[in-house]
Amino acid sequence: MNVRAATVSRPFPPAAPGAAARLRLRPPRREGASVLVIVMITLLFAAFALVAFIEKASNDLLVEHREAQARRLRMEAYSALEVTLAVLEDFRLATNGLHSPAEGWHDPLAFAGYVPTEDRTVDIAFDDESAKLSLPTANAQILSRLFQVWELTVADADAAADALMGWMKHGHTYTTSVTPDYDHGAIPYEAPGRPLRSYQELAAIEKVREFFYAADGRPNELWHRFVDNVSLLNFPKPNLNAAKPDILMALGQFDQTQQQNLTDYTSGKGSFQTQGPAFFQNTGDAARITGGTGGNSAAFATTISALRVNVTVHDGRSEFRLAAVVTAGNAAQTVQTTATSATAKPSTSGSSTGNPPANAAPSRAAPAATATGQNAASRNLNYPFTLLEIRENDEIPPPPPPPPPPP
Repeated sequence: MNVRAATVSRPFPPAAPGAAARLRLRPPRREGASVLVIVMITLLFAAFALVAFIEKASNDLLVEHREAQARRLRMEAYSALEVTLAVLEDFRLATNGLHSPAEGWHDPLAFAGYVPTEDRTVDIAFDDESAKLSLPTANAQILSRLFQVWELTVADADAAADALMGWMKHGHTYTTSVTPDYDHGAIPYEAPGRPLRSYQELAAIEKVREFFYAADGRPNELWHRFVDNVSLLNFPKPNLNAAKPDILMALGQFDQTQQQNLTDYTSGKGSFQTQGPAFFQNTGDAARITGGTGGNSAAFATTISALRVNVTVHDGRSEFRLAAVVTAGNAAQTVQTTATSATAKPSTSGSSTGNPPANAAPSRAAPAATATGQNAASRNLNYPFTLLEIRENDEIPPPPPPPPPPP
């Protein structure tokens, strides 16, 4: 009997719920990537904040370092200035006034044996402010001649000089076609009736700004020549020993050859190169240099009325600059800068608070409260020089550009 093995089919147990789902691939989890992005963004912002903090801190430290360095160099600069003034006073007493650095005071620190501290170096340079034309003492005729030297036509030179005089003097009677109307401008103002306090005032004077400013409102070449040849200080006559070539031609009315001879003589150039820089002790000596015919040397003085002393202190890459304009006694004065001087009207006696007389002493502001002993000491100091102006570092205006070469 064949017996076939009976195969018993046994069903598989039922799959557990969700088993098929587990067999499928699971999507990657994104929670870790999001956290990583947040951390990276946080670190990035922290890095930016740290860099900004470091830059600000370094700038603050740099400013503090520069200020501290400037304070140290400032003391050196004023010490050098005092030594320079002491040397100038010695020469002034010995030579009856200062005439030119050719007298021997061109290097005052070496003359006095001054040695800067801490291996610093100090440079001294001089600029004779009285080599220019004094604007407060100039008249319309002189200004017109100066403008004509700058190749303005006679009509334009007369008009510019007329407008400038009308700005500086109350009750000025205009002699040209200039008729300024400052009261009805876009911003009404009035002429101050006193000499200029700054060269920027030229932009407010009708007709003058047409010649001294470009179309874009920037100062042009004539403006720079005005700054280089005209002083805002009040002194009687320019110094012939350092007079600018334009002033020699406009005020002295020297011709081109005479002007060149005078300049070569005082600077030690040209035919006077072998003798070196020289100076005049009186205007009569100029006749043998100019040829004795033509010219008006009497319009000049031979002593310095106002001298600009430029002090530069070097300490490595650090630098401190000091510029002071000094005068002996009352040889030169500044334009009065009180609030009432701009609007004051001339009195019946012919003088006004806006334009003090030439022999008036410069105003000195008294301290608010000082001891009696201190006032007595200041009166007994008898300091030989009067400080007309003093500037430090960025307050010092840049030098004017060099004049264009002759055609």
